[in-house]
Amino acid sequence: MKRSLLPLNALRAFDAAARHMSFKLAADDLSVTPAAISQQIRSLEEFLGVELFRRTNRSLVLTEAAQLSLMPLKEAFEKMEEAVDILTESKTSNVLKVSVSPSFASKWLVPRLASYYERRPDAIVKISATMHITDFKAEDVDIAIRYGLGKYDNLYVEEILRETIFPVCAPTLIDHETPATTPCSILKHTLIHDDSTAEDDSVPTWPMWLKAAGVEMPEGMPALHFNTHALAIEAAVAGRGVALARSAIAEEDLKAGRLVKPFGEAVPINFAHYIVCPQDKLKNERVQDFIDWLREEAHEGEAAPEADE
Repeated sequence: MKRSLLPLNALRAFDAAARHMSFKLAADDLSVTPAAISQQIRSLEEFLGVELFRRTNRSLVLTEAAQLSLMPLKEAFEKMEEAVDILTESKTSNVLKVSVSPSFASKWLVPRLASYYERRPDAIVKISATMHITDFKAEDVDIAIRYGLGKYDNLYVEEILRETIFPVCAPTLIDHETPATTPCSILKHTLIHDDSTAEDDSVPTWPMWLKAAGVEMPEGMPALHFNTHALAIEAAVAGRGVALARSAIAEEDLKAGRLVKPFGEAVPINFAHYIVCPQDKLKNERVQDFIDWLREEAHEGEAAPEADE
């Protein structure tokens, strides 16, 4: 039988009716009327010369021939849907959809995108800055970059960047009449708190960091609290106080001289940034190329000398 003669609409109606064993439910599935389903089934039976359903007063019963055809028909429709997906994908092959936390997006990823566009000038990167965990089955996302412990089941997971934490402030606070150059002296300034790190017990809070430095944090200290690390860093850049910075997020501001590290050792933390995506996404050339680029950028950042303290 020539492909051009295949009655695809009638086959689709038969597939839906056989799955639901109901013309009404099949009609709802295909957004047509039950009468249209019935007409398609009759026309298919006439076309094939084969009875597909035995109709009783209360139900439908598949004939033996119809039952034998269901699995090949299901596989054929799945193959056609796969072919359509491939054709659709080919039209948007230069589009990459990335889900990433707001702080990492604004402070690490976006400042580096120019180098990616030098590598792939035809690329279109769509960034979704969000804190929620990506559901790859329900969301149209190619890659996620997540900050956590790396426990993401049934997905490809690769650690890309591990961080340390240390105090930072604007250069103006070093030149201040009470310079923030010792653990004791920062008590003369506002302490900037990042409340988004509460889930990681390895991230020291200001009371913890000061205690480790041999200083007790007095009650009633001036404080600013933010729910993203990027906002805490921006407040420090603006000279609003001293923040405990994560190395990856503060890196660009340290390089540019907008922030300085006045003192203190960097403390390693358990959370890291991870590339996360379904295994089958790795077959996609643009996804693999973007992952390669992320690795290169992260490695370059690790190799770069730290800003002067």
